[in-house]
Amino acid sequence: MTQDVAGRVRLEREGHLAWVTLSHPGRLNAITVGMWRELQDVFTQIGADDTVRCVIVRGEGGNFAAGADIREFPVERADMAGVQRYHREILAPALQAVAACPQPVIAQIDGVCVGGGMEIASQCDVRIAGASARFGVPINRLGFPMAPDEMRGLLALVGRAATLAILLEGRVFDAQEARSLGLLTRVVADDQVAAAVRRSADRIAQGAPLAARINKRLSARLTQGGALTEDEYQDYFSYAESRDHKEGVRAFLAGVDPSFSGD
Repeated sequence: MTQDVAGRVRLEREGHLAWVTLSHPGRLNAITVGMWRELQDVFTQIGADDTVRCVIVRGEGGNFAAGADIREFPVERADMAGVQRYHREILAPALQAVAACPQPVIAQIDGVCVGGGMEIASQCDVRIAGASARFGVPINRLGFPMAPDEMRGLLALVGRAATLAILLEGRVFDAQEARSLGLLTRVVADDQVAAAVRRSADRIAQGAPLAARINKRLSARLTQGGALTEDEYQDYFSYAESRDHKEGVRAFLAGVDPSFSGD
């Protein structure tokens, strides 16, 4: 994993859990070009590791992320070609890597979660935030709209009306409002965020990994609309003869906890 001198994305492991930490000290974890590329690399690496059952994305030092690092804009987004390259070749692949991660992903949100930080959180499957966390995409004051591949995740999460309100008003709002809009799974006391996320991750990791992956694939596919193909039906029912399916039924009938292997 490469590192940018102005910021980095760290990957840590503990058993079946993986932690992805956005780290840019002194900048509220503002995301540099190097960090976007690291984010893509890290999630690609995680997606290929079948021993990972759940991923937690968090920010360092009490904040999730204060969006993209605007100090880079005069160089990275100086003209039409630069703007397109930045959004289509740097940000979009990073967000897609998060969205495409086959394992469940939890966003652990403390403090500031705006702009690119909120775009990352929108690609996660579960979002747990502290009561004092703040959200928004105030890029209307920077003179540009949200790029298509970045808007996609927000639209899928909260719908067109809420997306437009967030972008047109450009407000920074609190966690309760974020939850009412559908941005958050739950809100907890600030000092309980890490513990709540860990409980959620442990519950996910204790479930059948194959079932979790199929749920992610199927929910994404059904959201697209249209009839499923026969191959897609067979992909869904592929769990039927798995070891984990048999183990789950066996354990239930025996009144014991299942031991899932992911097979």
